[in-house]
Amino acid sequence: MMKRCFRNPIPEIYDSARYLDAAVSAHLSGSVKLASQLFALANNPTVRDWTESIWGKQSPYVKVSKQSAQHSQLKVKARMPDAAMKKALHQRDGYHCRFCGIPVIHPDIRNCLHKLYPDVIPWGPTNASQHAAFQCMWLQYDHVVPHSAGGENTLDNLVITCAACNFGKMNYTLEELGLRDPREYPPVNSLWDGLERVRKS
Repeated sequence: MMKRCFRNPIPEIYDSARYLDAAVSAHLSGSVKLASQLFALANNPTVRDWTESIWGKQSPYVKVSKQSAQHSQLKVKARMPDAAMKKALHQRDGYHCRFCGIPVIHPDIRNCLHKLYPDVIPWGPTNASQHAAFQCMWLQYDHVVPHSAGGENTLDNLVITCAACNFGKMNYTLEELGLRDPREYPPVNSLWDGLERVRKS
């Protein structure tokens, strides 16, 4: 049976998103102490456990059936979307993963906030040294049909995803992973802005 995503999101992810949203609002209003407290609250180890349960090498949620798909012999040169295509993706998909639906945050926003609040938004070289919510909600761009299977570098073949879904999917096809095509579902419609209002401050 085909699934929509590897693992359903847990409530703590949405709790962390609310903390982050409130923290940014506090920051923009000049309440640095409150912002720091809220960023710290969002760094929930339960959220990290959810992320690592999907993208880890021994994930119980990522099952690959190599017999379920035949890869195209025509390989497309791998490349990331350019700035114009990324803008179009955000206009279409907003700031939610097209697989599991969780809120996502562009790494530029994370980097900006990390510089402003390094003590409560850690971002080190290892998974354990990174802020759990920003790690979980790390915005990625995924080719639905991977390059290795002949997937094209087109807007129709690209979706916005969270880090867990993207790294869990890797270069496998949807058929190999038993996943439904995320393009079958409309993008999540919400007030979540990916904390993009930080760019305007």
